[in-house]
Amino acid sequence: MIVAGIGLRAATTLATLTALLHRAEETTGHPVHALATATEKASHPALTALAKARALPLHAVAIDGIPTPTQSPRIQTRFNTGSLAEAAALSAAGPGATLTLARITAPDGMATLAIATSQGPNPQGFHP
Repeated sequence: MIVAGIGLRAATTLATLTALLHRAEETTGHPVHALATATEKASHPALTALAKARALPLHAVAIDGIPTPTQSPRIQTRFNTGSLAEAAALSAAGPGATLTLARITAPDGMATLAIATSQGPNPQGFHP
């Protein structure tokens, strides 16, 4: 399963998220099977619109304490993890998941995205 974890600000637009996801899929050469974000962000209108437009499941996941390779002091303080996007991708992809794309940032700075891949079934029951 290939999961795009997304972090976003309140003013993020669908256009920003669409472009960011397209860039990530071009970089990895693989389409994503699901989107994930922190529980607090899952109802963001641009994110739910992206999930609907791409016909992808959107998973709200717990990210507290998940170690990530990149670190944002602001995100560490607010969410107790270094990267919301990386932590969401890893959490949704399940045990044994690895990051195949570390956090990238939208040109306007309004969103971040990371991709995690897992080989086996996810214990939370998520399906591509």
